[in-house]
Amino acid sequence: MKAETAAPVIVFDGVCLLCSRWVRFLLKHDRASRYHFAAMQSEHGRALLLAHGLDPDSPLSFLLVEDQYGYTDTRAIVQILRSLGQRRWRWLGHALHRVPRWLADPAYRFVARHRYRIFGQSRSCFVPTPEQRARFSP
Repeated sequence: MKAETAAPVIVFDGVCLLCSRWVRFLLKHDRASRYHFAAMQSEHGRALLLAHGLDPDSPLSFLLVEDQYGYTDTRAIVQILRSLGQRRWRWLGHALHRVPRWLADPAYRFVARHRYRIFGQSRSCFVPTPEQRARFSP
């Protein structure tokens, strides 16, 4: 009998408008409802970040936990895009994978460090619809 594996979890900044748009994008394009979400401001999100050696108060923290492995920065984004199923997102994931990490990760961190200034910040965390709620950690 095959052991059931937990759904992959994306830990995101719930008050960042760019991050909230990313979550909305994934809710729309993850047609298999594969990914679940936890805001880094939540207890579960903080615990996942700490378990993978990330500072839960750092604006650079972005994490995908899949099969108990933690992906960060551009590798997390690549992993997610490649798994969405639609050809254009898989292609984009493969293209980003070809960019060397020494170049891609600093670019990611620059955007992450300045995301509130560039994209804005919400006063409260992203609130899912009742249909989406099951995919979010409390």
